[in-house]
Amino acid sequence: MAVTKKNTTGFSDAERGAMKERNRELKAGKGDTEAEVLAKIEGMPDADRAIAGRLHEVIKAAAPELTPKTWYGMPAYYRDGKMICFVQAASKFKARFGMLGFSDQANLDDGDMWPAYYAVAALSPEVEARVTALVRQAVSG
Repeated sequence: MAVTKKNTTGFSDAERGAMKERNRELKAGKGDTEAEVLAKIEGMPDADRAIAGRLHEVIKAAAPELTPKTWYGMPAYYRDGKMICFVQAASKFKARFGMLGFSDQANLDDGDMWPAYYAVAALSPEVEARVTALVRQAVSG
């Protein structure tokens, strides 16, 4: 049997860190999941913290039935145990913008193709209104 060299170029440090976070989340108890989300937001760099904190408020107001939990170390929002949407800070993967993402559980279907991830570089009343509409649509039906 041949011995192969371990591939060290597969996942980035950030990706490995996210997988470790997810493993910890799966092993953790149910506890106060919103407190965990708020702690994650509080630990973000200033720009990400401001956007993620406000998105948390907007999402909770748009769909109070969603339960905040972390998902791969990111704030996420669940209904009946299924993730509907999440907030990815720009700093998470050293990107130039953060993202609001929706899972396949979100009711955003629009024909044969539709966006599931949205870049969020800054918040304005217009952006917050769009997020509110998207979240409400995501949980409709």
